Amino acid sequence: MKKYCFALDLVDDPKLIAEYKAYHESIWPEITKSITDSGIENLEIYCIGNRLFMIMEVNKEFSFEKKSAMDENNPKVLEWETLMWNYQQALPMAKKGEKWLLMDKIYQL
Repeated sequence: MKKYCFALDLVDDPKLIAEYKAYHESIWPEITKSITDSGIENLEIYCIGNRLFMIMEVNKEFSFEKKSAMDENNPKVLEWETLMWNYQQALPMAKKGEKWLLMDKIYQL
């Protein structure tokens, strides 16, 4: 199983951060299905302040291209992503249109 880690910021507003967390306490079932159907076996999101950190563990069926194509053709995923963008903001080094940025692993015990 392969692991990927990503970072993203939330809008730095306590009310919006609380709303974002509330949405993630009850993810829409179509979003969960989309995640698992793409080959993602485990997905965790952590938050400190307005910084998010996501760990994604994927099986051999997963590819970023496959996931992107699936998402582009899923109206519920597009609706979710549009909604979440009300709470999220790109990291300062993100290129136009980038959200979650893939992190480089720099250490492993």
